[in-house]
Amino acid sequence: MTQSQFQFITYGVADGLATLTINRPPFNVLDIPTMEEVNAALDLCRAATDVKLLVITGAGDKAFSAGVEVADHTPDKVERMIEVFHGIFRRMQELPIPTLAAVNGAALGGGMEVAIACDMIVASANAKFGQPEIKLAVFPPIAAVLLPRLVAPARAMELLLGGENIGADEARAIGLVNRVFAKESFRDEVAAFVAPYLALSRAALASTRKTIRAAAGKPFGTALDAAENIYLNELMATEDAKEGLAAFLEKRKPVWRNC
Repeated sequence: MTQSQFQFITYGVADGLATLTINRPPFNVLDIPTMEEVNAALDLCRAATDVKLLVITGAGDKAFSAGVEVADHTPDKVERMIEVFHGIFRRMQELPIPTLAAVNGAALGGGMEVAIACDMIVASANAKFGQPEIKLAVFPPIAAVLLPRLVAPARAMELLLGGENIGADEARAIGLVNRVFAKESFRDEVAAFVAPYLALSRAALASTRKTIRAAAGKPFGTALDAAENIYLNELMATEDAKEGLAAFLEKRKPVWRNC
């Protein structure tokens, strides 16, 4: 699937920034065809060598995404739904570049899961987060895995077992959200937030992200071994690492090759 064939999302790359927008307003519900398009866009993003950062957001200002289509949870569809939905997260894990969720409104159910799978989250002041699946007598597998890694386990239990929503400020207070921006200036604030990353080396961003993820949950010695290997055998072999050091010593602005 190419960019021009998308019906339910938009995807584009400009100046090193890839933007994937779930485009089913007002609530940007994720049905199976939409999730298939998200997977196709993530494949494009992974293959692109000129992308430094991926932003995932939703069309409009009511919802980032209100979650996965409830009708796709029925017994005749649930296996396919899980396969396609979880394909999003497998692909996000395999991306070489950092990811940012720009949460403009409600991020509920599967929508919250997409957000918390990103490396960073910024939210509009009217955003809300919640995993209401328990109220339908089911649970969110992705959030059950990821949320206790991001916030205090007891707080994760409360959110997953209670199914209640929290606002943007509370989400920031518990460490789930990096920044909260005014709804009226949200798009401009997101652009300002990502700008510094786009001025950096893609190779350095990718190596740093890879190291953080490789070290997560491991004993210190094992994590440090992984970090040393990536630093010495991968990053230091890039042209950008050499250029960055040379530019500093020569007191000039670096020119990144992103390789």
